Amino acid sequence: MKKNYGIVTFLSQPMTLLGDIIKVGMKAPDFQVVNKELKNVNLHDFEGKIRVISAVPSIDTGICDLQTRRFNEEASKMKDVAFLSVSCDLPFALNRYCGTAGIDNIVMLSDHLTTDFGLKYGFLIEELRILTRGIIIIDKDNTVKYVQIVKEIAGHPDYDKAMEQLREMIR
Repeated sequence: MKKNYGIVTFLSQPMTLLGDIIKVGMKAPDFQVVNKELKNVNLHDFEGKIRVISAVPSIDTGICDLQTRRFNEEASKMKDVAFLSVSCDLPFALNRYCGTAGIDNIVMLSDHLTTDFGLKYGFLIEELRILTRGIIIIDKDNTVKYVQIVKEIAGHPDYDKAMEQLREMIR
């Protein structure tokens, strides 16, 4: 398995991302995760839609909470786009969080069991067994159109740049 050292940091310490890092122009690999109801979900379940994947380390942190709320708000404005939030949080935590935070426009997914998403997209942090922070946008034809991996995991992604890319794709 490929190891990518130093692409991201956590509290200024270099981390190792496992797997081949997804790139613009690639066909998006299918992956299997679990939703908050403990049901298997695959990327292909959302075929025919533009998909925005928001990867977060844990919804129980401030930045992940803000990132999820931001995309939940954006999702409320775009009915033909599937917004997916993926973390290694347990499905029970995702369910609790959605109820408490009022998250109902974004599909919350857990990669905790097999880390299938993390390994196939190169987002799994070896040292912490959580996902790195980032955004991936996939078009209706399953081609990756946008990838943003946040250098410092404790930092915010560039939401505006991602949304600009999404709006261009919708036009």
